[in-house]
Amino acid sequence: MVYRLILEPERYDVIVAPNLHGDILSDAGTALVGGLGIVGSTNCGECFCLAEPVHGSAPDIAGQGIANPIAAVAAAALLLERVGLAGAAVRVQGVLAEHRAAGLRTPDRDGDATTEDVVADLLARV
Repeated sequence: MVYRLILEPERYDVIVAPNLHGDILSDAGTALVGGLGIVGSTNCGECFCLAEPVHGSAPDIAGQGIANPIAAVAAAALLLERVGLAGAAVRVQGVLAEHRAAGLRTPDRDGDATTEDVVADLLARV
């Protein structure tokens, strides 16, 4: 499945999987767009929706100033869309696109920007 997902992502609209398999597939799928540090996710049911970075909380790098905040912001955009605030979601996604174009990157994406540098850049673009 991972092999096909990477080589032929267009084959899939929705993938239903148990938790462990879904986690593996979502982590692998991030390789298609730049890695774990930039992808947000939502897990939604009929009554509740949880938005989070695909990579989770990354406690191993907490407090070091090297965490990439992009995935958390991307998750927030997904949540905004889910609760009916599509205009705000589009604005956040636009800010993320502007940020990516500027080339400021944290160490997980071969850069030297700190978490604080990225947050400051995002806020300046809002």
